[in-house]
Amino acid sequence: MVINMSETIRVLHVLGGVGLGGAESRIMDLYRQMDRKEIQFDFLVHSTAAKGTAGSGTGARKPQFYDEEIQQLGGQIYVLPRFKVYNYLTYRRAVRDFFRKHREFRVVQGHMTSTAGIYLPAAKRYGVPVTVAHARNAGVEKGLKGIATRFFRRGLARKADCCFACSVLAGEDVFGEEAVRTGRVRIIHNAIEAASFAYDAGLRAGVRERLGLTKEFVIGHVGRFNYQKNHPYLIDIFAALCKIRQDAVLLLLGEGPDQEHIRAKCDEQGIGAKVRFLGNQRRPQEYYQAMDIFLLPSYFEGLPGVLVEAQAAGLKCFVSDTVTREAAATGLVTYLSIDQPAEIWAESIAEAADYTRQDTYRIMREAGFDVQTQAAAYHAFYTTGDCSGFD
Repeated sequence: MVINMSETIRVLHVLGGVGLGGAESRIMDLYRQMDRKEIQFDFLVHSTAAKGTAGSGTGARKPQFYDEEIQQLGGQIYVLPRFKVYNYLTYRRAVRDFFRKHREFRVVQGHMTSTAGIYLPAAKRYGVPVTVAHARNAGVEKGLKGIATRFFRRGLARKADCCFACSVLAGEDVFGEEAVRTGRVRIIHNAIEAASFAYDAGLRAGVRERLGLTKEFVIGHVGRFNYQKNHPYLIDIFAALCKIRQDAVLLLLGEGPDQEHIRAKCDEQGIGAKVRFLGNQRRPQEYYQAMDIFLLPSYFEGLPGVLVEAQAAGLKCFVSDTVTREAAATGLVTYLSIDQPAEIWAESIAEAADYTRQDTYRIMREAGFDVQTQAAAYHAFYTTGDCSGFD
């Protein structure tokens, strides 16, 4: 479908929020690459502050990590009420009211697939030329929330003009194996600003000095403190490593609902002084430089951008075998089972401690993980509706 280029194309990204998450960070990486005179991003997020119909601007919603940058880049942030299942009718009404009022979007790209079966058909009904369901994860949370997500995703591949997924696993999980097998789903790997993560010995020395780290063996993790990231097991691994390496230190970047529980677990295991909770950081690439090993024992992932970032920084990475092999662009990734004792992970990490960091930028770029290359394909898609640039 050819889209009229006589005016700026506005692309609406639908998300849970615009905090410092994986999907949000990848969209912002792409946003910075766009010629915003031609293509402008807007964001439709969800908040408990929005009780009725969707509004424009942040309103009573608490500001999130990327709010300021989005506004500086010229984007608008709109708000829907958070979906709670029991408010299905209210949510559907808010979605319809929003797209009835806002007819300016040429593309609606839904990264929040749990309710994409509600908002994408509504967008189409009110004249959006191209709708996209974008699978970003290969699993759901435990309990009723996960069950509800599965229910509302049913038939999603038939409810969008285009289906994107960050990996085959994510595509199969969200859209089904048949949709992936028949080519209904386009696999588009998460891409980053790879050059900004490239290993820099001078920057590493400076960051470690600032953090008071000299000869310590630094383990790192970047991720939200929630069920998916499996922090309790991560702490067990680190505690076991501390028995092997007395100089081990753990850097944890991120925030989330389980943070205080994890902090308490560290204290209970007597390793609290060795674990640094660094919160959200605007320049995480600096902290990757300071690390020696990257650790990601997640229960599930789509294609984790943090693993791409860690490889771009030349780090050896130890990740759960539930993570797709598509994420391993280098020989730096070791896959282990989270069903094994934590001691096995610790021993493997200790054995891998001595290695020479390398600049992996060229490898990451050639593997398709550099956002500058991917931005050209997205530009073509947003302006013409043609997906062939992603091949």
